[in-house]
Amino acid sequence: MKISFNYYPHGKKKALTMSYDDGQVFDRKLVEIFNRYGIKGTFNLNSGKFGAEPYVSKDEIKKLYEGHEVAVHTVDHPYLTLIPKEELVYQIMEDRKNLETLVGYQVRGMAYPFGDYSHALAKELKAFGIEYSRTVNSTRSFRIPSNFLEWHPTCHHDQDVIQKLKEFKDVPEWEQMPLFYVWGHSFEFDRNGNWDLIEEFCKMASFDETVWYATNIEILDYLNALKSLKFSADGSIVFNPTFMPVWIGVDDEPVKINSGETIILK
Repeated sequence: MKISFNYYPHGKKKALTMSYDDGQVFDRKLVEIFNRYGIKGTFNLNSGKFGAEPYVSKDEIKKLYEGHEVAVHTVDHPYLTLIPKEELVYQIMEDRKNLETLVGYQVRGMAYPFGDYSHALAKELKAFGIEYSRTVNSTRSFRIPSNFLEWHPTCHHDQDVIQKLKEFKDVPEWEQMPLFYVWGHSFEFDRNGNWDLIEEFCKMASFDETVWYATNIEILDYLNALKSLKFSADGSIVFNPTFMPVWIGVDDEPVKINSGETIILK
């Protein structure tokens, strides 16, 4: 019996996630496009800017980003490697608290303002309740990160994203759990006059039965759950101790293991 760990939810082999920063009013149009095509995104927000031009207001946060993820981008968008420790704590924790009050759930993700970070800074984030943080360093690959506190995306949407999507659709079978991660700012579409780019991308990417469309935190939570499975010594019995169902491969076929379930593999 061959056991493999290369399936996303519902036995899908690939995943797509989006990440957009700053929370400007152009997010409204971007969210509408995402919703129309079944794309899911993470929106990294500066709570200290809500209500100022051209940012969204705090009153619309919960409804606007419903079905997506809201994540930390700090209160005021400073360069995090240049500020005192006390200010670092304030910028991250206050943003978390403000966002959690508005959306009603735990905010556990983040994107580094200006992409400014260090390895030492990344190590500190767990103490602030941050479980992942996105950089701006494009990998041009579909690999799952080895360190989610330095989560490098595949590419920015201006980096030939349509061609990259074509590569994603034709990714070779040997590549394990390919993940396409696109980032950017919604105001860039308005500034550059290329809303048609994200419209075309989402249309091409949408409703693919081989792809799981997920937020950043959903990706992380699922991968952590997959790694948490408990196997018997001979590998024939598996227990899922987590809060979500996971899928594994048994002789190259997806098998679902529900939350709290123990199954005998045959």
